Amino acid sequence: MDLLNTLVDKGLRRELPTRDEALAVLATSDDDLLDVVAAAGKVRRHWFGRRVKLNYLVNLKSGLCPEDCSYCSQRLGSTAGILKYTWLKPGQASDAAAAGVAGGAKRVCLVASGRGPTDRDVDRVSETIRTIKENNEGVEVCACLGLLSDGQAERLREAGADAYNHNLNTSEATYGEITTTHTYEDRVDTVHKAHAAGLSACSGLIAGMGETDEDLVDVVFSLRELDPDSVPVNFLIPFEGTPLGKEWNLTPQRCLRILAMTRFVCPDVEVRIAGGREVHLRTMQPLALHLANSIFLGDYLTSEGQAGKADLEMIADAGFEVEGTDRVTLPEHRAAGGCHDGGGVCGSEGGGSCGSGEEPQVADARTGAEPRTDLVAVRRRGAGTDLAPNA
Repeated sequence: MDLLNTLVDKGLRRELPTRDEALAVLATSDDDLLDVVAAAGKVRRHWFGRRVKLNYLVNLKSGLCPEDCSYCSQRLGSTAGILKYTWLKPGQASDAAAAGVAGGAKRVCLVASGRGPTDRDVDRVSETIRTIKENNEGVEVCACLGLLSDGQAERLREAGADAYNHNLNTSEATYGEITTTHTYEDRVDTVHKAHAAGLSACSGLIAGMGETDEDLVDVVFSLRELDPDSVPVNFLIPFEGTPLGKEWNLTPQRCLRILAMTRFVCPDVEVRIAGGREVHLRTMQPLALHLANSIFLGDYLTSEGQAGKADLEMIADAGFEVEGTDRVTLPEHRAAGGCHDGGGVCGSEGGGSCGSGEEPQVADARTGAEPRTDLVAVRRRGAGTDLAPNA
């Protein structure tokens, strides 16, 4: 297929595809799916080999969020039966992190619900970061605390944080339909603050919220422009008790096409399969490793994931290897900091023009997928409980 050959060539050169090309990936048929995976897999292997980076989530504070993000089980007004607890103490968070590191995780992601941290919260998280770093040699720490105020990113960096996560989630045009208590621009500003403080920026999306193919391409192109080092791709977990609890729009095949499109647009960044992979990819998860070079180990913030042991077996059975702390995840040109010039088109030629101007046929994102509510399991173990974590 000429399209795929073109996309592979561009991916190897770090050249931005056109919007038409990205849309065409999402519009490919199931008959062409393995060809799409094979093509994007060439780009993934060129930049990351067969390594899979493992990340581990520690939910520092769960539930009771004042924001109204429609996809979130911790949102204002949510009736989802999730765990609710206030801040973990640094020692508790460090113990939770150690379980993930023992399971093979290279990065620990510290997450707290809320609009954004107070200065006292930053002090608390800074102590937690230092404790984790002291007890787990070589581990990376990423913080995800919401919208940042001036100076807070710098303080987290001084405490030892390596990265900061703040997702765009969906396209700018549709953001107001998902969240009303903050803006898309607020999220972009926080990613810029992380960059400016010298933190590795992590920003991604959520697929399956009823968006169109154009929305998906818009948000992934916006992420390319922001130039984060890692792009988590979440697949909506439709929690009962949230406004999007009835949204079942994804099939395993669509999830793979979304991951492939993301890889073509962001060829040399850490593409991470995040929440919802077990719910929507299901038995197709091993194929997704040919597209993404990073996953979360074990459970998520408020939902249970596949058993950590099963994650490791899946990686090995698919012919991949867990990336160790002795390896640098990013390609040399990114790890050296050479791609954060603010232009967002690192290595591209021509700055990413939008193609021929012909409007392609856009496939409807609503697939009529059968709801798999049996696969949505609320987390009842690990951080905030007396039960052993899944790692």
